Amino acid sequence: QVKLLESGGGSVQAGGSLKLSCAVPSHIFFACGMGYYRQAPGKEREFVSMFYSIGTKTYADSVKGRFSISRDNADKMLFLQMNNLKTEDTGVYYCAGDGTGGGLCDVWGQGIQVTVSP
Repeated sequence: QVKLLESGGGSVQAGGSLKLSCAVPSHIFFACGMGYYRQAPGKEREFVSMFYSIGTKTYADSVKGRFSISRDNADKMLFLQMNNLKTEDTGVYYCAGDGTGGGLCDVWGQGIQVTVSP
């Protein structure tokens, strides 16, 4: 079973910053786009950001200008820098593949809690 190991969540006041990290197995990292989704309490999981294997980055409108996704090819790590956090950013954040590759990229992390207080 593929494991994506997430770290970096926690609690912060509104306006603060957090950086999420995700360790990705090599065969997944170099074959797949990787990104983040989140799920707020009582809501459905939603897209946050994706870093595609061709280099394209996409963001949800709600996080544009505040969040930045990046990859470290040497360490096979995915990062999500989250700045100017808002209370509505609270939720469980999931590192995930882009779902392509006939199942290869349909992988998910265990989820990590991000809590933003007023």
